[in-house]
Amino acid sequence: MAIRVRYPPSPTGLQHIGGLRTALFNYLFARSRGGSFILRIEDTDRERFDPRALNDIYETFEWIGFKWDEGPDVGGDFGPYVQSERSELYREHARVLLDSGLAYEAFDSAESLRAEREAAEDGGIRKGYDRKFRDMSETEKERYREQGIAPVIRFKVPLEGATEFEDLLLGRVKRKNRDVIPDPVLLKSDGMPTYHLANVVDDHLMEISHILRGQEWVPTASLHVLLYRAFGWDPPLFCHLPMVMGNDGQKLSKRHGATSVREFRKQGYLPEALVNYLARLGWSYDDKREFFTLQELCELFDPAKLTKSPAVFDYRKLDWFNGAYIRERSSSEVRELIRPFLVEAGLISDPSTAEEDRILDDAVPLVHERLKRLSDVSHLLRFVFAPVDSWDAGMLVPKKMSAADVPALLKRARELLEGFEQRPDEEIENRFREAAEADGVKLGSLLMPLRVAVTGSTASPPLFASLKLLGAEETFQRIDRCLEFVEQLSAVDIRREDTETKE
Repeated sequence: MAIRVRYPPSPTGLQHIGGLRTALFNYLFARSRGGSFILRIEDTDRERFDPRALNDIYETFEWIGFKWDEGPDVGGDFGPYVQSERSELYREHARVLLDSGLAYEAFDSAESLRAEREAAEDGGIRKGYDRKFRDMSETEKERYREQGIAPVIRFKVPLEGATEFEDLLLGRVKRKNRDVIPDPVLLKSDGMPTYHLANVVDDHLMEISHILRGQEWVPTASLHVLLYRAFGWDPPLFCHLPMVMGNDGQKLSKRHGATSVREFRKQGYLPEALVNYLARLGWSYDDKREFFTLQELCELFDPAKLTKSPAVFDYRKLDWFNGAYIRERSSSEVRELIRPFLVEAGLISDPSTAEEDRILDDAVPLVHERLKRLSDVSHLLRFVFAPVDSWDAGMLVPKKMSAADVPALLKRARELLEGFEQRPDEEIENRFREAAEADGVKLGSLLMPLRVAVTGSTASPPLFASLKLLGAEETFQRIDRCLEFVEQLSAVDIRREDTETKE
């Protein structure tokens, strides 16, 4: 059998991470079997069509790094690959079912159709359609035509029996026909097809051999099998992929975090990290290996190793993958990867100046090993490119100490930093360690006010390397400005304590 699979996105919204995983598994299956991967744009929902969503499809896959063998932009023998350009085909096939008595015209009002759409769930399933036009005589229907009401064409779902199909992952799936969508619309009154008709017709005419899609589509598969049989066609082989869930067991949505591929890209995830992580959602090569290149996945992917149970999307695990891939990049690559995020944060200009480039070159080694997302860089390096002239008092005060202790700690740190630019970081750290021991304070208590004073944050790249990046003059100026701030703050706190004691 010639392996032919498709990814059929609807350009009504941004590419979802779950959709990307479906596309990835289809792509890997085709490549692992020497087959063809097809892109088909399902744009029959003209009310919700968004040209920006269409562009997002192409931009997403250009960024991810894999291409289809057939599609709107590359052509192929089974085009056109945009459903709105195939309308006549759908009308012809709807007429075939109508003429054979397997479909019928229905003159439902716009209000009833709207209510039907609003009640839709589970990929288009609704319950309770009364089939009022199913057995209506032509004489009765003529009254509706005389009123100028354009009909829809509905499929006659068998009222008895059951429909079965074989699923590569789930095994034998059986559904009673009375539980299938009751007489769904195939062709709308404007002549445009619904998903069910267009999907089945296109998959047959494009000779799709396997349909890999999410398990949320299992309920519609029985209907599609009935449609294939109504046309006298053999259905493709189905493989319903495990759902992608949030950590609360609910379908992944915005409440869990980013869900659109564009948002993941905006947050600084690398495409190879996203591909590797998505491939592990519901599939595993063995119980040890976790890292794969796209080429390796193409060679090793086997649907027999898919799991039936839902896959949980773990953002922390994705961060771990992403950090590992960032560390594999060279310093020069990381510099160019983080540059747009620094520009976006307003920390460097575009194009950057020679001085900004010099600082960036020196800063990359400090953050390279610490980045989980490329977007982290704007927080980690803000202190380098922007002045620090305000502080969070709570961040300056070490645990189990008071604001009154901070001035002495900062002055002690300033004293210990004398000549730090000419000394190795290890030597400076040892000097601080010995001083902390002599003063009877923890090393962290001595370093924390210094870190916050200079960087404005409790988290920063290696402290002493960061200070050298700033230079002695800027470092000491920041310490001095912070000292002025905390001395005033300390005086206020002491007065408040005195007042409370008197009361």
